Amino acid sequence: MILINGAATDSVPATDRGLAYGDGVFRTILVQGARARRWRHHYRKLASDCSALAIPCPAETLLAEELAATAREHGDCVVKIIITRGSGRRGYAPPHSPAVTRIVIAGPRPDYPRDFEDSGVKMHLCATRLASQPRLAGIKHLNRLENVLARSEWHDDSVPEGLMLDQDGNAVSGTMTNLFVVDRGGLTTPDLSRCGVAGLTRERVMDAATTRGVACRVERIPLARLLEADEVFLVNSVIGVWPVKECFGRTWEPGPSAARVRKWLDEAGD
Repeated sequence: MILINGAATDSVPATDRGLAYGDGVFRTILVQGARARRWRHHYRKLASDCSALAIPCPAETLLAEELAATAREHGDCVVKIIITRGSGRRGYAPPHSPAVTRIVIAGPRPDYPRDFEDSGVKMHLCATRLASQPRLAGIKHLNRLENVLARSEWHDDSVPEGLMLDQDGNAVSGTMTNLFVVDRGGLTTPDLSRCGVAGLTRERVMDAATTRGVACRVERIPLARLLEADEVFLVNSVIGVWPVKECFGRTWEPGPSAARVRKWLDEAGD
């Protein structure tokens, strides 16, 4: 089911800036039992990303109602909320008073093998690298061509994710996930001040570690350091936590950290 500005349709104007320029933001939300998981946290991130791009964010109550309406058709599903700056005149200059477009799409939850969670995943090392743009760093904006090109590099369904580096060869993220390594007596997640998306689950893992007195650093992680780490795991709001078992010829046995972090997230609830 798709709602665009509250109407059941799958069409937007050809003049919409989200289509023309990727001028917008999005969130991907897991729905279980017709209930959006961590909705208020997702809305806070959505509003923050809108603010960073000077796009008016629709009211929380309005989006919650539309999310619930789409989710009722599916039960357990994934809902994607897209906010664009709406239509405008030709050219890059944004309208002074944008009439935003809001898109709410519900679809089935991806059917990943349980083995990805239990035994870990293989990760492709992507040749496509992330460009540095501090003004957009951390924001879940619609300009995701780097990720599209990276994901087109392999076609093996047994490899569900790819590792993306920045221009200096530092690990940043997966194509659809945030990244943690376990080394030096704690957790480390990449510094996203120059590129990458600061996902909600990444934030939740960092908060959970801090609450429990576990060191959780934000640092640049050269590829060599990642390959030497004791453990590597991936997170996002849909998959939860996946340990990495292989990347660029390096293999890992399943370690305790991914399972421990998964337990932290379960204990935190919504």
